[in-house]
Amino acid sequence: MKMKKVLTLAAAFTMAVSITACGGKSATPEPAAPESPSTEAKTSAPDQSAPELKPEDGAKLVVWESKDERAYTDAVIKAFTEKYGVEVTLEEVNPTDQAGKLLQDGPSGMAADVVMFPHDNLGKVAAANLVLPNDSFEAETRDQNTEAAIQGVTFNDVLYGYPRAAETYLMYYNKDLIKEAPKSFEEVIEFSKTFTDKSKNKYGIMWETGNLYFNYPFLASTGGYIYGNGGTDINDIGLNSEGTIKSMEVYSSLKEVLPVKSGDITPDIKRGLFTSGDLAIDINGPWELGTYKEALGDKLGVAPIPAIGGQPAVSFSGIKAWYVNSYSKYPNAARLFANFATSEEAQLQLSELVGSVPTNKKAQESDQIKNDPYVSAFTEQFKNSQPMPSIPEMGNVWAPVGAALAEIWDNNKDVKATLDKAVTQLQELNSGTAGK
Repeated sequence: MKMKKVLTLAAAFTMAVSITACGGKSATPEPAAPESPSTEAKTSAPDQSAPELKPEDGAKLVVWESKDERAYTDAVIKAFTEKYGVEVTLEEVNPTDQAGKLLQDGPSGMAADVVMFPHDNLGKVAAANLVLPNDSFEAETRDQNTEAAIQGVTFNDVLYGYPRAAETYLMYYNKDLIKEAPKSFEEVIEFSKTFTDKSKNKYGIMWETGNLYFNYPFLASTGGYIYGNGGTDINDIGLNSEGTIKSMEVYSSLKEVLPVKSGDITPDIKRGLFTSGDLAIDINGPWELGTYKEALGDKLGVAPIPAIGGQPAVSFSGIKAWYVNSYSKYPNAARLFANFATSEEAQLQLSELVGSVPTNKKAQESDQIKNDPYVSAFTEQFKNSQPMPSIPEMGNVWAPVGAALAEIWDNNKDVKATLDKAVTQLQELNSGTAGK
């Protein structure tokens, strides 16, 4: 969605709330002792008879937010300040940078009170005791959000996050080039044989064939997985399992209709081909929705990823969530903000402004989402997605699997032997013996 539209929507929302000045935060506050996750936090919901949580006297908060989504947070801040009388300052920090910045600045008291990052960063942050458990609002967070969202913001059986949006990818298609969305990759291949012409730079389908993130459906749709036990058991690696091999056979079969090296398929190349009408199908995420709608208008179609091996395609999903800094001087106010900013209403506002997919179950069933053909399609794919593992060892997966995908795609290497090698490399990385 273009920024002009975002700002227009944000202005319309903020007219409904009073404008309240935001206060700053001391540059060198004395860090408060972080609260450690208790056994109770892991095993029980908060006491429903406990007094209502209230912000600390004189509480002032700093929150980190991305530039692209601050219109939503600016609006939420004003509504929150009106309700609780707490001043909130927003600092623009890219979500992918926030976990690292928190690791660096959290103990010194320089980090924001409330931070937001994709859930696959949670493991390293929680292991360093830098975020507080979502304890005061645990029961309602679990009740109101999807199972995948809760799984994503949980680490070692402790709920930490306040989910606000889901992110996955689906199939964009040009209705002028292919009238109906293919239901299976067999149908994709059948169509692409009539459309693909490498000499004219025209392709039936394209996706980043060397990127594990976009290729997870070719690992998981017929029973494969990365780590066992919901992505937490590093001793159970399923990247070379029978289920993975079955899905990867479909992956290999697509080389016939996409005769392009993996390194030559980039986001910019795909975007150019799709918007110019030279690419019929692109597997991509919500970040391209605004550009594709502007370029294709009514010709743009969206649908779940085609079935793989007779099974619904299982995509990777990321959960964006708020987290409370363990070193916050005002943890109650921070908890209140994180919960307030992820309500059903707040998630619908975020979706309206930036096209995000709510994790709140009622929001997903709202007319706003159901009547939006684009967001509703992402919601459907999200329901058949799996959150990326959030354990620190997930960081070891990307390089060996990416290299394996490139070998299989570019050099026609044997699928099983190549994945066996990748698993061995991953085991060495996890055990710390790589290179020894």
